[in-house]
Amino acid sequence: MLYRKEYESLIKWKNESNGKSALLIEGVRRVGKTTLAERLGKEEYKSYVLIDFSKNPTRIKNSIKENLTHLDSLFLDISIEYNVTLYKRDSLIIFDEIQKFPEAREAIKHLVKDGRYDYIETGSLISIKENVRDILIPSEEDSLTIYPLDFEEFLIAQNEANLASYIKSCYQKKIPLSNDYHKRASRYFREYLLVGGMPQSVVAYLKHNKSFKKADIEKRRILKLYKDDIGKAQRRYRNIVLAIFNHIPGALSKHEKRIIISEIKRSNSISNTIEDSVFWLNDSKICNVCYKTSDPGVSLSLTQDDAYIKCYICDTGLLLSLALEANIVSDEDVYKKILNNRLSMNQGMLYENMVSQELAKKNIKLFYYTHYDKETKKQDIEIDFILQNKDKLLPIEVKSSKNFSTSSFDKFNTKFKGKVDKGIIISPRPFKALPDRYYIPSYMIFCL
Repeated sequence: MLYRKEYESLIKWKNESNGKSALLIEGVRRVGKTTLAERLGKEEYKSYVLIDFSKNPTRIKNSIKENLTHLDSLFLDISIEYNVTLYKRDSLIIFDEIQKFPEAREAIKHLVKDGRYDYIETGSLISIKENVRDILIPSEEDSLTIYPLDFEEFLIAQNEANLASYIKSCYQKKIPLSNDYHKRASRYFREYLLVGGMPQSVVAYLKHNKSFKKADIEKRRILKLYKDDIGKAQRRYRNIVLAIFNHIPGALSKHEKRIIISEIKRSNSISNTIEDSVFWLNDSKICNVCYKTSDPGVSLSLTQDDAYIKCYICDTGLLLSLALEANIVSDEDVYKKILNNRLSMNQGMLYENMVSQELAKKNIKLFYYTHYDKETKKQDIEIDFILQNKDKLLPIEVKSSKNFSTSSFDKFNTKFKGKVDKGIIISPRPFKALPDRYYIPSYMIFCL
């Protein structure tokens, strides 16, 4: 059983909701939603029922439609169909793949009001507009998004909980790790970049003696599922969604990494569907969308520029498999060459994608900033990510090598002097604190 931080949120929901609300668990396919819900049922309740609507339980679907005013009949049907005894205030009913049967989500209002049992809904892409347009979203519904494993969870999966604790302790004390542990943590982080944080990929990697090939097989299965999900999007923007998704590795490999909406519109002869496509990718959690802020200030959202976006894949391991898919047969040897820096490829996209992944897991909306110098006719400032700490800006620059310059970072600090809190430069270097910035090693990202 993989350690997942989100499980603590499930425990908190159970204790605090006390039957007054259901919990909607969202997330991409294969991220572990059902596994976590079932674990809660096994460990925290006397009994639980998993109703998987992808398997078309016709009798239960009909009972939900017909017996919302006769809940005794509905619960009897559930108990008989799944051969489970339901206990008042000590049973959990899980509606799995609820996007396949939205009427069950609408029924939550009546079920929660009845108060006999607790309810969890799980599904992929269920918050997309076309999946809920014909139902009334219940107000008696809390929500939780499940993300891929972060680096701390990856370390714990490898029985390195003490190393994870040591990294957190050093971050809190603002000191570097000892040289030996710095090398050890850096090695694990490079493994994490290649394997990613999707549970099936991590399990396959560890179960088969750290086999990158076995992990890659699982990642490609997941990518196929995502493309199948994209194929179910509305026809008017389905092809654009797939084009953007496939284009992400190429875009992140470029210097600016941006997707310019107007250019995509012109090249595809479309009007407004590109905005819907970006919304679809972001809302489905398949991608983490990073928006440009034209004038960083008190509220980044107020200066959000939707004409320029950056798209990151929800999991960096998936990004690598997607990038290798077109031109390299990704076997064990290829991965080991990347791990040991013996294969030429743009690793900057992997490091930057990983930062977006870690920030998204903390429910932080992503922003970046660029500035165009009219005299030189070049972009003279490019900040990968900008966060806000109260009324201060926190710029983040991501570097994939130990040798780099900070000219863009320095110009940003000068331009917005007085507005900037200590900035962060993430790189393979050890931790270092300066008066105006922190140099943070990549393996410390989860501590931010």
